[in-house]
Amino acid sequence: MAFAPVHIIGGGLAGSEAAWQLAHAGVPVILHEMRPSQTTPAHESEYLAELVCSNSFRSDDHENNAVGLLHAEMRAMGSLIMAMGDTHKVPAGSALAVDRVAFAAGVTEALQQHPLVTIERGEIAGLPPEDWDSVIIATGPLTSAPLSDAIRALNGDDGLAFFDAIAPIVYKDSINFDIAWMQSRWDKGADGDSADYINLPMTKDQYYTFVQALLDGEKADFKDWEKDTPYFDGCMPIEVMAERGVETLSFGPMKPVGLTDPNQDPNTPPPYAVVQLRQDNKLGTLYNMVGFQTKLKYGAQNEIFRTIPGLENANFARLGGMHRNTFINSPKVLDDRLRMKAAPRLRFAGQITGVEGYVESAAMGLLAGRLAAAERRGEPANLPPQTTAHGALVSHITGGHLSDGKHGHFQPMNVNFGLFPPLENTRIEYERDGKIKKRKMKKAERRTAMARRGLADLKAWLACFI
Repeated sequence: MAFAPVHIIGGGLAGSEAAWQLAHAGVPVILHEMRPSQTTPAHESEYLAELVCSNSFRSDDHENNAVGLLHAEMRAMGSLIMAMGDTHKVPAGSALAVDRVAFAAGVTEALQQHPLVTIERGEIAGLPPEDWDSVIIATGPLTSAPLSDAIRALNGDDGLAFFDAIAPIVYKDSINFDIAWMQSRWDKGADGDSADYINLPMTKDQYYTFVQALLDGEKADFKDWEKDTPYFDGCMPIEVMAERGVETLSFGPMKPVGLTDPNQDPNTPPPYAVVQLRQDNKLGTLYNMVGFQTKLKYGAQNEIFRTIPGLENANFARLGGMHRNTFINSPKVLDDRLRMKAAPRLRFAGQITGVEGYVESAAMGLLAGRLAAAERRGEPANLPPQTTAHGALVSHITGGHLSDGKHGHFQPMNVNFGLFPPLENTRIEYERDGKIKKRKMKKAERRTAMARRGLADLKAWLACFI
């Protein structure tokens, strides 16, 4: 049976994943991407699914971390994003990080070669034509002004926005390894390798001097439309973190715990702070500065970041930057199938829905694609159980968030175990002195139990479609 195409606006992680899911369900897709005819403040290439902030998909631990569980669920549902992430991964401890160029090129090639996917380049300015009866809007944090204005006018809500930020990338061969050393925090590395990160130590005096330089450094001016836009805590500029207190960074991205400097004189104090760099490409020639997203001007970045021990002669492949990130008030304007209540032919996916993070964005694209495919095929459009990472996340953004004025406004959210329904039984049995006793689960045990429950429930849900 031939189906009418589903239109997808936006070729980022969410749009690419949605297109893949639709095509593999036998539904033709027309994927609209405005680049390169219309550029954005953050993108640099014409590739689909380009990564513009970090190259990390974060933890890949599916039994102890909610994002790791999301990874596992996406793999089970045939995710293109996860398949390409696994294909183009680079060392990053227990996290999944990718060679960003090879990853985006792989996603683009896979979609270009699929017979049911048509890629059309050009901006969709305003709402899509009325004869597009099924549309997924996955325009991400950099939605063009005409489309953004049309969406706001349609749903009667001004929406919200926050700043997202980009960390600098350094050429590895410009780092001074007489000072730097390789190690993962707590020696937790991928495949038994405990040396996935480059570490740069600071004494207390060096740290305080560095923090003051961040505070004094010249920052880029905000554009008129960016003023008074709140930051998102999950991607806070390093100089803004420094403004919150002189010790903020030493307990945040520059915390020294779990790291041991092999070059240290045993008679001197351990590092007061440590800057970490994570591999950014498969060749291992580029490393990004973890947590160093910034609004500092380029000149200030070059000057200040080269005061970090080990970066005296650093050669930066890319300096940091910031851009505005726009999202809709999903609990108000979307139904539980990610459709706009005011115009059900429009379905939303990715960061524009108010999820934060690469993987979360792709996961919402995966669900949007599956839901649109089910509708097109005349099949039930059922969501995964809320006990799964996918179910917990979509339930939160479409109705689980308390934004009634008493509990604050809807804000972007990463997947976390706080979004999952509590376990029915949090006590476990153990034997002591020949007797069976019960005790309350520890935090780590609860997370593992939630993760195992989620995977089991996802497996049962997927079995319904076989």
